[in-house]
Amino acid sequence: MTEPNDRSLLTMNGQEVPFTEGETLFEVSERLRAEVPSLCYDDRLDPFGGCRLCVVEVEGQRNPVASCTTRAVAGMRVTTRSPALERHRRTLLELVTSENPRAAIDPLRGAASQQLDQLRTRYQVDGHRFAGAHSGRSRHDDDNPFILRDYDQCISCYRCVRVCAEQEGDYAISVRGRGFDTKITVEFDGRLDDSACTYCGQCVQTCPTGALADRKALRAVSRPEPIEATRSVCPYCGVGCSVDLLSKGEQLVGIRPARDGGANEGALCVKGQFAFDFVQHPDRLRTPLVRDDNGQLHPASWDDALDRAAAGFARARDEHGVHSAYAIASGRAPHESTYALQKFIRSSFGTNYIDNCSRA
Repeated sequence: MTEPNDRSLLTMNGQEVPFTEGETLFEVSERLRAEVPSLCYDDRLDPFGGCRLCVVEVEGQRNPVASCTTRAVAGMRVTTRSPALERHRRTLLELVTSENPRAAIDPLRGAASQQLDQLRTRYQVDGHRFAGAHSGRSRHDDDNPFILRDYDQCISCYRCVRVCAEQEGDYAISVRGRGFDTKITVEFDGRLDDSACTYCGQCVQTCPTGALADRKALRAVSRPEPIEATRSVCPYCGVGCSVDLLSKGEQLVGIRPARDGGANEGALCVKGQFAFDFVQHPDRLRTPLVRDDNGQLHPASWDDALDRAAAGFARARDEHGVHSAYAIASGRAPHESTYALQKFIRSSFGTNYIDNCSRA
């Protein structure tokens, strides 16, 4: 981000703050840590101004303005929190929560899934004041293995629609109906498998209520251990997307794209986000196997297996030349293993007969 120009100043909550040309009041408030709430804001998307929770008071303006769509102007005097603004925000939250039942939204649902619940707690809102009709109905008939469509929790913030269009360019998600009949849907109101959805998971990670959720991660809800996140790199292709591996105890339970990843900036493909079951698959080999004189595989020690492999490679090189060996590294292998394999081929055989399915 460009450093603020010290010659461009506005006053926010009594404090002079520098800003850059084009910066919004919401962005300025985030730098100032003014805790302006929002439910429709995602810094990767164009400003929307739909939820109106981010309104602020600007001296000289008759009504509060949406800070996410209002550009900073030199000399502005802005207030982000006042009794009137807090009443406004609390009323909006009561309206939002009145048509959606309060449920236990597990953090495994998605990266932003706790945002509405955190605001409910902050403003002590339970949704009873304006209780009445509900909008949105969950799609229990959609049995795709990746994304849970729990629209009973949907607040029509449109973040899923916008991220699908603006970030992915898929336009798989759209809005249908008006008022209490508003619903998030795909073409012909069908299943995700029959739509243009590529299961990138962007909609899951931007949803502030958990209405769209990571179905695979939710398999671990009953595990008692705390959720831990470990930064890593996706092994599937050569892009090098940064990911956060979610674990409970010794169990890998989910994968999320890293918002600050230099290569992906919060994006991830279907394989990178959902194809991790091989890590703990029961059929995965846990001990080396070697063949006997009859060609049958039997468990062996690592020393025995490595000696047998080394002898086989040496025999192939001596009898058939250095070009008799060609190695292909698996895209599911750690990068350290891939490096070791190419080093082995280039050092032991003196060739470049090494490839990796992640290079495409």
